[in-house]
Amino acid sequence: MTEALAHNPHQARWQQTLQHVRERVDSVPGYRTSGRVLRATGMVIEAVGLRVALGNACRIELLSPGSTEATRYAEAEVVGFAGERLFLMPLSEISGLMPGARVFPLGDGPDHAARRFPLGASLLGRVVDGNGQPLDGQGSLEAAPRAPLATPPLNPLARAPIEEQIDVGIRAINALLSVGRGQRMGLFAGSGVGKSVLLGMMARYTAADVIVVGLIGERGREVQDFIDNILGPEGRQRAVVVAAPADTSPLQRLQGAAYATRLAEDFRDQGQNVLLIMDSLTRYAMAQREIALAIGEPPATKGYPPSVFAKIPSLVERAGNAERGKGSITAFYTVLTEGDDQQDPIADSARAILDGHIVLSRTLAEAGHYPAIDIEASISRAMTHIIDEPQLQMTQAFKQLFSRYQRNRDLISVGAYTPGHDPKLDEAVQRYPKLEAFLQQRIHENASIQASRQALGDTLGVRQ
Repeated sequence: MTEALAHNPHQARWQQTLQHVRERVDSVPGYRTSGRVLRATGMVIEAVGLRVALGNACRIELLSPGSTEATRYAEAEVVGFAGERLFLMPLSEISGLMPGARVFPLGDGPDHAARRFPLGASLLGRVVDGNGQPLDGQGSLEAAPRAPLATPPLNPLARAPIEEQIDVGIRAINALLSVGRGQRMGLFAGSGVGKSVLLGMMARYTAADVIVVGLIGERGREVQDFIDNILGPEGRQRAVVVAAPADTSPLQRLQGAAYATRLAEDFRDQGQNVLLIMDSLTRYAMAQREIALAIGEPPATKGYPPSVFAKIPSLVERAGNAERGKGSITAFYTVLTEGDDQQDPIADSARAILDGHIVLSRTLAEAGHYPAIDIEASISRAMTHIIDEPQLQMTQAFKQLFSRYQRNRDLISVGAYTPGHDPKLDEAVQRYPKLEAFLQQRIHENASIQASRQALGDTLGVRQ
């Protein structure tokens, strides 16, 4: 027999294949592990009878309408445990849950369920949900390569430094708050001050190979509006949009933010320069708060449990530059400041972990000043490393004149200012109309780095 196989390599190859299949079949257990639902309160389902790791996915039996037998399944994730009890949270709203319903584990590793997430260039121009399922009706993504959400953290010493300025198309940012390729910036704003429009301008005008947009916890109407009117056909061609609106489960919102970041990491690993826009980091934190409070974690700072402040850095630190010679992720995270309170705990935590922040002012927005960037309250921490000395001097001169005028604004308004006593203030008053005009920009106007620098010099009367 052995001699016959040796003379027939085709038959030998089939024999090896059959042996491999036999080994795999023999390794399958002869029984199916399951647990049962013990309690369901609010968003959390308690189950017993299973030993499943934190982060694993499970399937729960559900009754279909008009049926007495379990014919449907809902997917849930293990978000905590206490003794023998597992705390599960469904990925979507469920109906038909019954006492004692069976619970089946999905795979052996915490990333089993996450392996279904599609990645790659086939997602460009597409809109998907937090599970990677298409929302745009443009066909299936079954052919796309798939990978888990979790990735090993990059060694901070192996990352390429931020050395090159990236063009975002916004004059005030290019000239006065220069952003480097691979930098992570926060956009701090209350509701209705123009942050979504500003993000849309960046998506259309930023010099990036790929754009990944994560719309996390926003109103469903805003998702369609952002895609059609703000991002537009021009921006959508090179963009992937991950939408996890406010009506999805908190687990879906967390997953949507992680998936958007994972997509950006995949494009970065291919050597591309990625613009990641996350709207918003606050909704992501609120989703984690909902989960943590539901499983019994005690609230700490203003109702936020400690796990919230651990989740934010773990998400944000995934963005940035890869190793030298590879791609980058330049990220903008919006942070909602309730009542325009810049000391909100989420805003404070985000400010500490990000590489700079751009603050949008409601006062400026109400005065018709767009974009409503508060230059005095905003900063880019990488700016001094990516611009030359002449531009740095012009930036400092601009901010000094602008700040001098703002500090004396009340005196000027009531007519108490008289020229000749303070030369700097005299210059600030003289140039203020030009300073204010420089900070304003029309929605469909693209201001390149070179044009922004030229306009800054003209505003200050500096020859270049």
